[in-house]
Amino acid sequence: MKTVYILHTGGTISMKEDMATGSVTPDIQNPLHRSTSSVSGMANVIVEEAFHLPSPHITPKEMLILSKKIRDKIDEGKIDAVVLTHGTDTLEETAYFLDLTVHTDIPIVLTGAMRSSNEIGSDGPYNFISAVRVAISDGAKGKGVLVVMNDEIHTAENVTKTHTSNVATFQSPQYGPIGLITKRGVSFHHMPTEHEFYPVNQIDKQITLLKAYAGMDDHLFQAVASMDVDGLVIEALGQGNLPPLTLPGIQLLLKRKIPIVLVSRCFNGIAQDVYGYEGGGKQLKEMGVIFSNGLNGPKARIKLLVALQVTRNHDELQQLFNH
Repeated sequence: MKTVYILHTGGTISMKEDMATGSVTPDIQNPLHRSTSSVSGMANVIVEEAFHLPSPHITPKEMLILSKKIRDKIDEGKIDAVVLTHGTDTLEETAYFLDLTVHTDIPIVLTGAMRSSNEIGSDGPYNFISAVRVAISDGAKGKGVLVVMNDEIHTAENVTKTHTSNVATFQSPQYGPIGLITKRGVSFHHMPTEHEFYPVNQIDKQITLLKAYAGMDDHLFQAVASMDVDGLVIEALGQGNLPPLTLPGIQLLLKRKIPIVLVSRCFNGIAQDVYGYEGGGKQLKEMGVIFSNGLNGPKARIKLLVALQVTRNHDELQQLFNH
């Protein structure tokens, strides 16, 4: 049997609902420990509880710790796969961080739950077992970090949480899942064409994320310029446009050599320098704003956070975000 390194980090999958108040909080003991016996017939397991945190408490600091733990275990040469349980609110960001910072063909699979362990229809144990099934499948090798939820397999780069409470919340807009889990097995129907890797051992940059809206001016950009930041990500309008009153603040940030990465606030499509009017994508690109190739705002922030540990060169950053 294959050996799977199981890392628990907390989240709803490890929580319990107070039936009197409806409040969901971390349980004293992770209920998934009971589910480990369910996978003992499928794989040898090494279990570690890295954290016991709700996912809004996860920061890049914890993401880097997880990355180092996984890299160390892989270097020991004693594991065949990794399964990581995580709260769903920031699961996609941790998954993408690991995808960028762990260089391996060994399957790394993240999963979580939308319903706590004692709720009717709890999806945690099922998602956990599904994640292990995917991790030990030969088809999972070389596909980067994967997210398994609700019988679907998604790539870390494309998956996002689309619903606040539905068990089918994780989707890959525009691309769809790359595989399915059924009672009979694990089936992949396509695979990623590229994979990026950044050899980072520290994360010490401050990146801010702003979302554009109708009538936006430059007050927020002026505020960002007064802060100790290393970069900015903007979720822009449409194909990559901003209201014209934002331009003075953007020019100030660029003058101070703060890289600005632009994505669209639309969850389908790619930001492009198409429109030539004031505040349009063409003007923003000519000013020095970096356009990202299809990432959402939180993931573009993770990528800039990682990329700035490698380079601050504008042209190199633009090339990295064209992937």
